[in-house]
Amino acid sequence: MIKKLIRIIFSLVGVLFGYGVFLLGRFLIEGSSLAGKIMATETQEFIAALGCSLLFGLIFYLLTPVFGRHGQNLAKNIETDLQKVPTNEIVTGTFGLIIGLVIAFLISQIYSGIDIFFIGTVLSVFTYIFLGYLGIVVATRKGKDLIPVWLSVKKGTPSKTKGKSGDATPKILDTSVIIDGRIADIMKTGFIEGNIVIPEFVLVELRHIADSSDGLKRNRGRRGLDILNRIQTEYGIEIYNTVAEKALDEIPEVDVKLLKLAQMMNGKVVTNDFNLNKVAVIKGVEVLNINELANTLKPVVLPGEDMTLFLVKEGKESNQAVAYLDDGTMIVVEEGRRFIGQTIHVTVTSVLQTAAGRMIFAKPKR
Repeated sequence: MIKKLIRIIFSLVGVLFGYGVFLLGRFLIEGSSLAGKIMATETQEFIAALGCSLLFGLIFYLLTPVFGRHGQNLAKNIETDLQKVPTNEIVTGTFGLIIGLVIAFLISQIYSGIDIFFIGTVLSVFTYIFLGYLGIVVATRKGKDLIPVWLSVKKGTPSKTKGKSGDATPKILDTSVIIDGRIADIMKTGFIEGNIVIPEFVLVELRHIADSSDGLKRNRGRRGLDILNRIQTEYGIEIYNTVAEKALDEIPEVDVKLLKLAQMMNGKVVTNDFNLNKVAVIKGVEVLNINELANTLKPVVLPGEDMTLFLVKEGKESNQAVAYLDDGTMIVVEEGRRFIGQTIHVTVTSVLQTAAGRMIFAKPKR
């Protein structure tokens, strides 16, 4: 019954469309040089109008199933896309559309006096489309910044997330820094400001690592999920939904997605991945490297200082021994091979600082 009703409605639309085609044809003929050559009586015009209406009514009647299939597919696509869009973006986008249309209405009043071949109407339509689209884009992109500020002003209370600041750039955590775990202790100190962002694809990668058949990877993934749960519980950080970001769907690699998201959000990536750090520099994305921070905070050791070390193993070169400080810094002791397994006094000869860490060279004290 519903299909028959829809078919009848489409047929009526076709009849009206056909009559409109007839009126358009008559208007074009009257305005051209054919006006004096083609003379038609009212009966002939009625027959022509009826013929156009019936013809397009029949065409629309036959094409109704095609329109129905395409309409259903279009409706499903729109529904799927809307499900991927967060509710706050729909609200802010609608608000932006309304503001854009209001501004377009005010501007279109300027064109109301233009009667030259529908130029005023064309300009008005273009203005409505352009400002409506601009209002949606601006509202959805800037709404994430405006809504938290508006809510905090309305409630009169600060955000519950420790270390957040509306003026600071967002900090995007990658998989390696979550698995490492030191980020939780750094956040506890309050040194990291701004919104902490954990993308959804990082959570997916952590889950895949935790489900790995390799025991070491599986333990690392589970540790990462534990750290993530701790961060969420203590600081109220939510997983950032990236499903609606069309620019990220086409990128398969997680690291590239991370850098693209940082560019889109104008944020900084927090990592301890040396290779990701290098690629971020090429892409122009700012990076906060946890390893660099740890190396910077290590105690300063100068050549000539005396130290007491326990030599644990042989070095790469002949007659070398290796020791470690409490913070994990490796010390290479020249001429110390015979003292392996002993605690001796050494004198620092040089300190080598690299992007991967710091190495200290020493000799047994004589």
